[in-house]
Amino acid sequence: MVFDHSAGDTVCSECGLVLESHSIDETSEWRTFANESGDNDPVRVGGPTNVLLNDGGLSTVISKPNGVTSDFLSSSLGRWQNRGSNPDRSLIMAFKTIATMLGLVATIKDRANEIFKKVEDQKSSRGRNQDAILAACLYIACRQEDKPRTVKEICSVANGATKKEIGRAKEYIVKQLELEMGQSVEMGTIHAGDFMRRFCSNLGMTNQTVKAAQESVQKSEEFDIRRSPISIAAAVIYIVTQLSDDKKPLKDVALATGVAEGTIRNSYKDLYPHLGKIIPSWYAQEEDLKNLSSP
Repeated sequence: MVFDHSAGDTVCSECGLVLESHSIDETSEWRTFANESGDNDPVRVGGPTNVLLNDGGLSTVISKPNGVTSDFLSSSLGRWQNRGSNPDRSLIMAFKTIATMLGLVATIKDRANEIFKKVEDQKSSRGRNQDAILAACLYIACRQEDKPRTVKEICSVANGATKKEIGRAKEYIVKQLELEMGQSVEMGTIHAGDFMRRFCSNLGMTNQTVKAAQESVQKSEEFDIRRSPISIAAAVIYIVTQLSDDKKPLKDVALATGVAEGTIRNSYKDLYPHLGKIIPSWYAQEEDLKNLSSP
């Protein structure tokens, strides 16, 4: 089948049968219709529809004309626009805030928007810390999309919301979603390997060292190491770098991973008896492991 963009028809390439005619393209049209030659903005229509908004995101906003020096909002058009109530105003502001958090991929942002929309529809989040609610929605979305972020990473873009507030907001949102769906919310399982590439990138590690760290953290899951995945990831990175030519100080690993130095030491202590089976043999020999400082 071939789609004729000029006519909006879907045509069979073999027999020429028109399967669908006058199709409407709802995506943005990237052509410029500006009168001024210096205006390079190609936007002529709005963005695509948004099913999470009551009006689909197709409402009209009267903008301030170019070259107008007086206060536009004091004019008749501005006053009438302000009088009109937009039920999606809070959602639009929330979606814009989520879009700027951590620079994540669109699938995670869309999932966070859906979660916030469900919570907002229940009208039970009023009076709560909205920054914490938005951060918690993003944290849950990352978990559900198998791209988890640490609470410290989420907290860094939460506009002042504390870890405690975000934790409470997460518990509240999960409870609300479970009440709505009538079943438990699937959050996804966190593995230490989920954080490795990002943490290693923060430390500027070489490709060979990163590969060794990823293999080591996968092997560590075979043992009963009762530590959080983030702590195990940080400890493995510290161990692997100590076996390389580019050794990283403990404080640098703690800063890059967001894990306290004492926690990394304790995780190192738990991993130490199993290093012979965790560290790849192509990366370090038994003699190299013996030269490591004991925890």
